[in-house]
Amino acid sequence: MHRKISASLTGIALASALAISALSAGPNAYAQMAGHAASAPAAAPDTSPAGVIDQLITMVEGEFVPLAEAMPADKYDFAPTNGNFKGVRTFAQQVRHVIGANYAFFGDAASMKPNMPKLADLKTKDQLVKALKDSFAFAHQAAATLSPDNALETVKPLDGVGTRSGLMVFALIHANDHYGQLVEYLRMNGMVPPASR
Repeated sequence: MHRKISASLTGIALASALAISALSAGPNAYAQMAGHAASAPAAAPDTSPAGVIDQLITMVEGEFVPLAEAMPADKYDFAPTNGNFKGVRTFAQQVRHVIGANYAFFGDAASMKPNMPKLADLKTKDQLVKALKDSFAFAHQAAATLSPDNALETVKPLDGVGTRSGLMVFALIHANDHYGQLVEYLRMNGMVPPASR
């Protein structure tokens, strides 16, 4: 099953990297790739590799951080138990995991050494939410290092993804995967996730 998931994530990351390449070529190239006629936007979006990745980070951050803020502090130790959930992470452990992954993936992709907190010390909701925000701030810094010249440079591969922009996209897919799990954690506790309200 891990191979199937890795293959799916690799395919998604490669497709995203191709889209980034097209976007960095300009809006007309993206419109042609998407099968749409190019229209002149009121304000041209930043289609550089750094701009595209930064926009995607903002989108994931804009859903994940409010989700972490919405879960009450006394529910951060919640993990599902009604069903086949033996050994799954608690809400806090999921958030901690994404924090660590953000620093690791974006740091590797940008060849930057992160000044990250010691994950084992992050225990309270306030500590975790702050560290989550900081990890996304680091992701934005890492994205700013991308250029048309280095976006497809090779780095140490992760699950077959081995370019700077590809690894950043992989990091966002990873965060979205855990976001989807945590949406259910909120719903199991009678809450509607902020992005669904």
